[in-house]
Amino acid sequence: MFMVFIIGTAGSGKSLLTAAFGEWLKMSKQDVAVVNLDPGVLTLPYSPDVDVRDFIDVEDLMEKYALGPNGALILAADLIADEVENLSREIEDLNSDIILVDTPGQMELFAFRASGPYIASELTKAPKAIVYLFDAVFSVNPLNYVSNFFLSTAVYSRFLLPQVHLLSKCDLLPKGEVDKIVDWSANPNALETAIEQKLEGTKRLLSRNMMRAVYQLGLRYLLIPVSAKTNEGMINFNAALERILAEGEKYTY
Repeated sequence: MFMVFIIGTAGSGKSLLTAAFGEWLKMSKQDVAVVNLDPGVLTLPYSPDVDVRDFIDVEDLMEKYALGPNGALILAADLIADEVENLSREIEDLNSDIILVDTPGQMELFAFRASGPYIASELTKAPKAIVYLFDAVFSVNPLNYVSNFFLSTAVYSRFLLPQVHLLSKCDLLPKGEVDKIVDWSANPNALETAIEQKLEGTKRLLSRNMMRAVYQLGLRYLLIPVSAKTNEGMINFNAALERILAEGEKYTY
């Protein structure tokens, strides 16, 4: 069994990618299951095999503790840790070869609460990876790109798991724009040139220094452009995961 956590900022397309990649794996004759870890989501573009909402009800928490939506979501995110054993049992019972875990829409509820790394560690002892999504439309601006670049490093520091980095929703941009962003991820000089040309003042200084700080750590995040709408990039995305999790082999033989 292998486990993949899909993480990204709100609106970056986590659930749609989870649904599309899950279907793509099924068409490739892979034994895949999907877990929803977002207790506050109302509708999903897939039918989860394991659903945290079966254990935690956000509306009940709002009523019981007189909380607003945000407070209830924070409490619910922490309460997931108390349900890890039950969730783990359901996941193990599926006996699937690869598990896709759709994390909460508000990334900080999973990545930046104390419960997040604990949940990731304890759900199963199977080999794990994190998939971090860069929203393509958001990332066109080098300031936004570097902010996401820095944020993905913060996520890595929280989980210390292998990460695959995707440029999601790339169907919404012209190919030239997609290629430019991918080039930034592969070529630090191209990114620094874009920062110098397009940003000024404090924005330029902060972006340049954040970029250099990440590179000084020896971290490189090559982006794989994907689209949940057209399935573009799914082969390359899957190949990257197979290299990390299964030494290049398929999950299901």
